[in-house]
Amino acid sequence: MSNSSSISHFLLLPLADTRQLQLLHFCLFLGISLAALLANGLIISAIACGHHLHTPMFFFLLNLALTDLGCICTTVPKAMHNSLWDTRNISYEGCAAQVFFFLFFMSADYYLLTIMCYDRYVSICKPLHYGTLLGSRACAHMAAAAWASAFLHALLHTANIFSMPLCHGNALGQFFCELPHILKLSCSDSNLRELGLIALSACLVFGLFLFIVFSYVQIFRAVLRIPSEQGWHKAFSTCLPHLAVVSLFLSTATFAHLKPPSMSSPSLDMAVSVLYSVVPPALNPLIYSLSNQDLKAAVWRMMTKLFQKY
Repeated sequence: MSNSSSISHFLLLPLADTRQLQLLHFCLFLGISLAALLANGLIISAIACGHHLHTPMFFFLLNLALTDLGCICTTVPKAMHNSLWDTRNISYEGCAAQVFFFLFFMSADYYLLTIMCYDRYVSICKPLHYGTLLGSRACAHMAAAAWASAFLHALLHTANIFSMPLCHGNALGQFFCELPHILKLSCSDSNLRELGLIALSACLVFGLFLFIVFSYVQIFRAVLRIPSEQGWHKAFSTCLPHLAVVSLFLSTATFAHLKPPSMSSPSLDMAVSVLYSVVPPALNPLIYSLSNQDLKAAVWRMMTKLFQKY
């Protein structure tokens, strides 16, 4: 029997068994992380520098890009380091930091997606009240509430899980420190409090999901009443990218945590975790930039100026 006070490090699940595959995974993760950093960095720079993009939709998109960068930078660098140097270790403090920041950025991501859904709902269903309901002060307050709620959520879970005694070793069945896998190491009589927090979080996630579904039902009803085809195109061009990002985020995360035990295996768990922790942050900027002409034009103008300068 061991407890958390005697554990100085955790053992992560290796990405591959052979050296060649480890290097291949390193190169793959390096390419994904560089693409995500470049794409999200371009979106942040284009929105920050483009005065015509200083609208609520792009303000929340800038915040979403920041959470995507945070998600990538939390999990991928350590996985790349372990693959390159053929190691599995992560320090106790490093694991706690990884759990906190992963929960923080993933929670903020979900809250911001919910706020962006509300932005689309007001824009299409209540356009005359858009300036009142989504003024600059209201947007700042909503974004601050999303970040603060995510911070509190991550702090509660991290402080609770790392205050519990761990009785089942230090080997995690995941390539990064993830809360459910650490919970499996805890003593069976000490995890009821954390299970209660997880149930409360699940209720919140489900409530926000119902809000998103209700909002989109109202949005599509309003869009179908638009007489012109141009109006349809404009409405769908702003809603469908957000809906695609929400669907990608929720479907991968739900499958990762609610798949049947009979489907569970180390390789499948790792592949699914990559799908929900790495792929969405890398694909989100591509989804938004390809479908939004204003954003695409702003990014292109910024890149053209940089090339001309150098």
